[in-house]
Amino acid sequence: MAKRVAVILSGCGVYDGTEVHEASAVLVHLSRAGAKVQMFAPNTEQMHVVNHCEGKPTEEKRNVLQESARIARGDVTDLAKLEVSAFDAVIIPGGFGVAKNLSDWAVKNKDCTVQPHLEKLLKAFHKAEKPMGMCCISPVLAAKILPGCELTVGQDKECEKWPYAQTAGAMKEMGCKHVNTDVEKAHVDVKNKLVTTSAFMCNAPIHNVFDGIGVMVKETLKLA
Repeated sequence: MAKRVAVILSGCGVYDGTEVHEASAVLVHLSRAGAKVQMFAPNTEQMHVVNHCEGKPTEEKRNVLQESARIARGDVTDLAKLEVSAFDAVIIPGGFGVAKNLSDWAVKNKDCTVQPHLEKLLKAFHKAEKPMGMCCISPVLAAKILPGCELTVGQDKECEKWPYAQTAGAMKEMGCKHVNTDVEKAHVDVKNKLVTTSAFMCNAPIHNVFDGIGVMVKETLKLA
């Protein structure tokens, strides 16, 4: 029987929404595995809108659900309508939208809060022992709501290849066990049914990111 997977988006575009290549990779791997996918996003205003040519915020206002519809080819549902009982697993691609629209990690780092309804949903998935897959920066959501969990955002020593390694240090301060993991691999926290991979936390060729997300998707479905 096909696994039913909820994919939660946070907008469209790496600097203020979902990282498009990560979302696409998640959807391709889920499709190849024969999963039944439904995409969701919160019907809220983005923290801000970034000009992706310049990397600078603009005065424009955009809606997270409407922007996520660009990735979902229009087929996206308000996060408020997500019923945990209807799904076997949930996957959240990365992008700064996770740190700006699904939480306030971008502003408060380890002292962040998760968007209240999303926090409630993720805790419900966990309580129901349904697996969660996360990549890039999205494991910060798990770090916040599952103290003591095992996860990865890649490596914990900053260098040209791993420019965001300080995130691992913040997760350790939050009481989580960070496991150094290469970009083409994923870490599985069996106890919490949490599967994470670094994706674009690593300055790696896009095919390596794609492959790592494939491992994350495969391991998430295995737990479902």
